[in-house]
Amino acid sequence: MARIQRYFHSGIAQDRTPVLIAAAAQLDEYFSRKRRQFDLPLLFAGTDFQRRVWQELMNINYGSNISYMALAERLGMVTGVRAVANAVGANAMSVIVPCHRILGADGSLTGYAGGLAAKRFLLDLESDVI
Repeated sequence: MARIQRYFHSGIAQDRTPVLIAAAAQLDEYFSRKRRQFDLPLLFAGTDFQRRVWQELMNINYGSNISYMALAERLGMVTGVRAVANAVGANAMSVIVPCHRILGADGSLTGYAGGLAAKRFLLDLESDVI
């Protein structure tokens, strides 16, 4: 919440808005395997660099995954893998902005704010393993 207040100079209202209702419906569809891409108006609270990284995360197809290095290469930041990884870790809209699709260079599961079990669950959901 502090990040939202800092970037947008606004308070927080805990109301059921049309966007939140749509987000809940789309998340239900995603977890029911009826949705592969989200269609929501997003307003990112982050630096220009972080917003660039988060936007690129949304270009990774459902059921696909790439490494942090591949993501850095997509962004033209081959020497900035750590900065890219930090921006991925600062993503506050996981699932909708699919940071779970980023893996270590060797294909291993690495850092996920929701925990590695949640990351595995999401990857399995998208690969029809569940």
